[in-house]
Amino acid sequence: MPQERTRKIVVTGIMGAIAIFLGLTRWGFIPWVAGASLTIMHVPVIIGAILEGPVVGLLIGLIFGLFSLIQAAVAPNGPVDIWFTNPLLSVLPRLFIGPLAWLVWRALRQWPVIGLIIAGIAGSLTNTVLVLGMIGVLGFLPWAALAPIVVANGLPEAGLSALLVLIVVAAWMRIRVGAKRGASLE
Repeated sequence: MPQERTRKIVVTGIMGAIAIFLGLTRWGFIPWVAGASLTIMHVPVIIGAILEGPVVGLLIGLIFGLFSLIQAAVAPNGPVDIWFTNPLLSVLPRLFIGPLAWLVWRALRQWPVIGLIIAGIAGSLTNTVLVLGMIGVLGFLPWAALAPIVVANGLPEAGLSALLVLIVVAAWMRIRVGAKRGASLE
């Protein structure tokens, strides 16, 4: 039991640090069309939740959200970053990414490849829908402007998230993907 608790603390710290690293270096933002970026900042939250459960996912999501809040306040990168100084926008939606991804993984784990892909998509879309939904609720953008953002950014982010989650977790858990098993290069 103490080893399991230690492992959860370590995974939370490492995945939280990776999320912060991705944000500080801007490696978590992949340039996309029309000056927009695809974010992969939520991927460590999803991976941590799948590996260690919903509480770990919630804690990594909290780290991700607090980092977003601090980054928006201290070093904004654009005019809309000021919106993310509101914890209802920067922190609250991120708390749900891990638990929802874990629930999807838990329901589909008997089909591990499909389960990882769908958990990656679900976690990513949770981030997209809740953040954009909060932008709408807070009145920062009209609701009609949000649907195109989901299509242009949210769906590609979900696909990229699914791919990254599949690669990392399959390697870690040694899940067979096609002819390969885990990190095996044989």
